[in-house]
Amino acid sequence: MLTIKKYAAIDIGSNAVRLLISSIIEQKGKPVKFKKTSLVRVPIRLGADVFLTGQISEENIKRMLDTMTAFKLLMKSHKVLTYKACATSAMREADNGNEVVNLIAKTSDITIDIINGEDEAAIIAATDLNSYIKEDKTYLYVDVGGGSTEFSVIHLGKTVASKSFKIGTVRLLNDIVRKEDWHELESWIKLKTAGYDALDLIGSGGNINKIFKISGKPLGKPLTYFYLTSYYNKLQTYSYEERITELELNQDRADVIIPATRIYLSAMKWSGAKDIYVPKIGLSDGIIKSVYFNTVSSVNI
Repeated sequence: MLTIKKYAAIDIGSNAVRLLISSIIEQKGKPVKFKKTSLVRVPIRLGADVFLTGQISEENIKRMLDTMTAFKLLMKSHKVLTYKACATSAMREADNGNEVVNLIAKTSDITIDIINGEDEAAIIAATDLNSYIKEDKTYLYVDVGGGSTEFSVIHLGKTVASKSFKIGTVRLLNDIVRKEDWHELESWIKLKTAGYDALDLIGSGGNINKIFKISGKPLGKPLTYFYLTSYYNKLQTYSYEERITELELNQDRADVIIPATRIYLSAMKWSGAKDIYVPKIGLSDGIIKSVYFNTVSSVNI
């Protein structure tokens, strides 16, 4: 007997807002399968408002209302059964964040939960990382966002340390990350990864996914520290406009990709990792899995 049902995840980040619709395929006697049906990404960049002014601007409130209304219609068209919407760093820090959440609930009937960095890391950990890692190895998992980056140390298949830092691509673009934050991150990584003979990075986020795609590497093969350093140096030789026209990056990717790469390289340097694996998973995937396994609440359509 085969059953297929659709769940949705909405990830309201500091750089972009995403809707992921997945088919949940259940077959008697076989493991459940999660198949991505649709992914829509809208680069609203809430963090550009919030991290500088403390508020979500009127323009971006309007864009959020339009986007959430569109997401609601898409979920209905796809016959989604249930969904979970999570907002992270930018909405969390906005003085009018709760006000915007309430407005969205009234106008588009989308219920949004504002989650903290620890909840975000826990949801990401719910993804199928086990299918990408070897249980006899140690990894530093790094999920780079616009407002924050989540770090987890995974040893012998178990998460042994996890922390969220206010170091993200949109913050770095606006030069509002303090030196103290970098020092704290460096100390944390060195402390939590000390004692492990060999360690690799696992990277998630749109920027490392893009770099991995450009590399042409097959899924499952890592990028080396040398490759990432070379690409980082290459990016800096191009202007913002040239990264769009010559490197063919989207305009909302062409600026944040440099600070994102800096975060991954810093994590590799401080942990001693020589390779970074890119499984192409993130918060949206974690939300779908968490909803399915009932570790978070969800809303029926």
